[in-house]
Amino acid sequence: MDTLFTVLHVVGAVFIVGPMAILPMTAMRALRSENYAQVATLAKSTAVFSYLSLIVFVLGFAVLGMSAPKDNLSFTTPWILISVIAYAVAIVLSLVVVVPAMRRAAEAPAGPSSGSPAAPRSNAAVSAGSGVVSLLLLLVVVLMVWKP
Repeated sequence: MDTLFTVLHVVGAVFIVGPMAILPMTAMRALRSENYAQVATLAKSTAVFSYLSLIVFVLGFAVLGMSAPKDNLSFTTPWILISVIAYAVAIVLSLVVVVPAMRRAAEAPAGPSSGSPAAPRSNAAVSAGSGVVSLLLLLVVVLMVWKP
């Protein structure tokens, strides 16, 4: 049973958390090509994948709970605790900064002709926020594989 949960956790990480990290980068391309409808769709998709990533989080605790006693793993094991904190910061950043910035960018077209100062700030928030989210998720992957 522990193998099943481990497989589900890894598959979820690839197919749920992966898009959560990549979709905002796709939105940046859509913003550059001024495809604001696509940016709005990507904002919704990013929010959905961010919420769905909670399934991967819960499956991770299931895997932790089924770990062999000889491994002596718990929530307070440093690499697990750091991973949980990094993931928590990543999902909050995604839902509180990146997704709203994508929505603002989709509503306020950028460019010299629009004269909207909010759009470039939204673009920067999408870019910087999604970059930090990706780095935090990369940290989680490194810690899950390395297990220092």
